[in-house]
Amino acid sequence: MRTIDGKDVFTDLAELVDPAHTALLLIDMQHDFVDPAGLFGQLGINLSMYEQTRPRLAALLGAARDRGVLIMHVQNTALPDRMSDSPAQIRFNLRMHASARGDGPALRYTVPGTPGHEFVPELAPAPGELVVSKFRSSAFWGTNLQLLLRSNGVKTVVVAGCTTEGCVESTARDAMFSDHYVVVAADCVGSDDKAQHDAAMLLMRHRFDLATSPEISAVWQSHDA
Repeated sequence: MRTIDGKDVFTDLAELVDPAHTALLLIDMQHDFVDPAGLFGQLGINLSMYEQTRPRLAALLGAARDRGVLIMHVQNTALPDRMSDSPAQIRFNLRMHASARGDGPALRYTVPGTPGHEFVPELAPAPGELVVSKFRSSAFWGTNLQLLLRSNGVKTVVVAGCTTEGCVESTARDAMFSDHYVVVAADCVGSDDKAQHDAAMLLMRHRFDLATSPEISAVWQSHDA
């Protein structure tokens, strides 16, 4: 910790991810995005990065549960009949994976009541864990996430999930703008586009603290449950 102009600032990982004031945000680990049977998998999108990140995320989630870290599952949601999609959002969905979509309609994914909206089994919420529904890339935009973080005394968010260049980075930026410390679990974020993942990681490592899941888990394991 350093004191700068009278303000105490966390500077090392042990301070940043202390379980007493940390929340783990699991972003959009849903079938449509990361599972071969989901929408993106059916379109032929390359999901190979998630084969690596999913077991790491499951291990990080287990470590958080063991040490009582506040866990929040962020669930991307799109209402039926595009009721939550503005024209600008539909334009975004037209651009997303346009080559795989071909002449088909703008992508429609993670609709409540469909299998694609559900979390993959190994990352599903346990009883009592918080679920935040979001309708845009950032988990802060139009949700109750900030209220939940503030109500539970959270100072640091550990961000993990998908996609690196999209919902992960958008959420990380808004977390910092909301005056939370941000630690990106560097080996627990992934994308279906390696080039975009690498570009986002380049940007984020200059803006946020990055740490691996074993490094974060080691800090949590050093505290009593």
